Amino acid sequence: MEKRLEGIRVLVTRPRERSEELCFLLEDEGAHVLHVPLLELLPPENPRPLKAAAESVQRYKWVVFASPSAVDALMEALREAGTTARLAQVRIAVVGPRTARAVEGYGLNVAVESPEGTGASLYEVMRPTLEPEDEVLLPAAEEGRRELEDALREHGARVTRVTAYRSAPVSLPAETQEQLQSSPPDVALFASPRTAEAFLEAAGRERLGAARLVAIGPTTAAALARLGLTVATVAERPTPEALVEATIQAIRG
Repeated sequence: MEKRLEGIRVLVTRPRERSEELCFLLEDEGAHVLHVPLLELLPPENPRPLKAAAESVQRYKWVVFASPSAVDALMEALREAGTTARLAQVRIAVVGPRTARAVEGYGLNVAVESPEGTGASLYEVMRPTLEPEDEVLLPAAEEGRRELEDALREHGARVTRVTAYRSAPVSLPAETQEQLQSSPPDVALFASPRTAEAFLEAAGRERLGAARLVAIGPTTAAALARLGLTVATVAERPTPEALVEATIQAIRG
């Protein structure tokens, strides 16, 4: 069977716990993967808002998740509060299939899933069933985008946004810097604006060489453009499979 990425050097910048499947799929297509996690996921500095939301989760009509990390963080808070069962009373909306799988992994049902990996697309799907004054819990990254929150508030929903986790950049080991210099990637995959910023801070744009850049979605693509970087392809969906196909498309033009 043809390996469509035979010998291609691919830089993956996602945190390790979110990259295993992607790296496996790339290697299965023949790619040489350089996995460089640039962000460390940490609990919120002030855990009290997340804890309070978990203690009274049944008061919300909706819980909205934009990432698997937010799912994991809230579920841990619910476990600690002893209120996990109460989440069954709440409708769950998610951004993208990977977040949906994280929710379903806890034995929960997803009521609404966005067709694209953006908060704006999730709002559009939610809008027909979203009533003014609905109580919405939004566990999110500390530095996460506000587009979904803003759209929900403009609709009239009562949004409680709590920090579920935060990310901190990690330094690149000297050997990774040397590898990037001696064997620049043919393709670099970016899964968030924060990751792109962290790469430029840690390594500099010169380490990308002539790599073709692949973005996980339109939000990341727009962020790369604002950073002065040219995007070769954008994944159709925020999934490992779609990122692999976007990588192949970037190579083949």
